[in-house]
Amino acid sequence: MEVISKVSFGDVKVRQAFEQLPSKKFQEQQLHKWIERAMHDLKANAFSGIQIPKRQIPKLYQVRFGPLENLWKYNLPNAWRLIYTIKREEIVVLSIILEWLDHKDYERRFKY
Repeated sequence: MEVISKVSFGDVKVRQAFEQLPSKKFQEQQLHKWIERAMHDLKANAFSGIQIPKRQIPKLYQVRFGPLENLWKYNLPNAWRLIYTIKREEIVVLSIILEWLDHKDYERRFKY
């Protein structure tokens, strides 16, 4: 049985930030393309990222997006990270994009 995968955004602010990327500078336009590629990959395989241990899930995400059972990172070019969670609704697997960070902010957020 094939599992249907969909990709969504964690909230309206994340979606709006993504939609505004093409109208900004070249770096943001590139980031938009990389996120689109990541979304395509996540539709093909929601588990294509690297799972983050539960003990390292920042409280910020629990407060902003509600209780999260899992957290994943997808490595983008130029040391950017796409952070997402996976939820299952019957036979549909849903990847929910929470945010994207450069490597420096990623290390701060996860206290590396």
